[in-house]
Amino acid sequence: MAANAAQGKDFNIVIVGQNGRLQYEALLFAASLRHSDPGFRGRLFVAEPQPGPRWSRDPRIGNSELRAALERLGAEIVPFESVHFGEAYPYGNKIEALSALPAGAPFVFFDTDTLVTGPLSQVAFDFDRPAASMRREGTWPEPPLYGPGYGGIWKSLYDRFGLDFDSSLDLSEPDETWRRYLYFNAGWFFFRCPREFGARFLDYALSVRDDPPDALASQSLDPWLDQVVLPLVIHSFAGGRPGPELDGLDGAITCHWRALPLLYARESDRVVEVLETVAAPNKIKKLLKLYDPFRRMVFQGRGHKLRALFDRADLPPLEKMIRNRIKQEGFWMR
Repeated sequence: MAANAAQGKDFNIVIVGQNGRLQYEALLFAASLRHSDPGFRGRLFVAEPQPGPRWSRDPRIGNSELRAALERLGAEIVPFESVHFGEAYPYGNKIEALSALPAGAPFVFFDTDTLVTGPLSQVAFDFDRPAASMRREGTWPEPPLYGPGYGGIWKSLYDRFGLDFDSSLDLSEPDETWRRYLYFNAGWFFFRCPREFGARFLDYALSVRDDPPDALASQSLDPWLDQVVLPLVIHSFAGGRPGPELDGLDGAITCHWRALPLLYARESDRVVEVLETVAAPNKIKKLLKLYDPFRRMVFQGRGHKLRALFDRADLPPLEKMIRNRIKQEGFWMR
């Protein structure tokens, strides 16, 4: 077990909350944390982008009752400014939000569309060795027919920031297969200091966005920029792929559910049980019902009708295939 966990070191959690879908997801996350890990002793931050030139509308959580419900669940709503991203690239929220957190305090970031289903405080994080979610597919890059290949594209990024490329490779995977190269889903990541991590994340992201290496000439960075840069940041801090001590993340302790139809189609009975249990109290239910996907999928039973169409023991191998089936059956909502 990592030393930090053995010493019972507390840590903070941060999610992003803003007007629209994310405010309802934030409420569900907070309720699931309190339900599944009542012994959690850290602080739960809901980072909220503030109005400014990067937003055409006020992005703050607009429902005062929902704000109050988050605070009753122990969440601290903290503002941050969208200086570089905002509406044009909302995934940049997770980068800029880190500047609003206490310096020097270990943190775990979660995408807001996550449920806590077990004792998160018992996970053996080593906050000196950052890692991130491996629940991903080979979504980036898409090497062009005549090159460069995976190796050339990724190496150009490591070279840009003076990082050792070879030590990032998984040599158990064949050359020029996407799993050989360090690649994460940015649904969770952690480190010993949010300010330090966030500053480097921002520096690397702006460099790649504003002046991409030549090897990226045919590559799309929207919406992939955060996932392209995250492995570089983690590697720069001597981190890497998560070890077995983190198996509970994307496992028995957390679930990055992405969209309610995907949750009902593919996630475990435990995930569905936690979702419906924490959504049931009237003070939570009346707020979640304001968002149509929650109202219809959770409270009107469409989720279970969808669930009956899929065999969790024999799911299609790609998320895109699951999404397409859901859409064909008329159940897609987000």
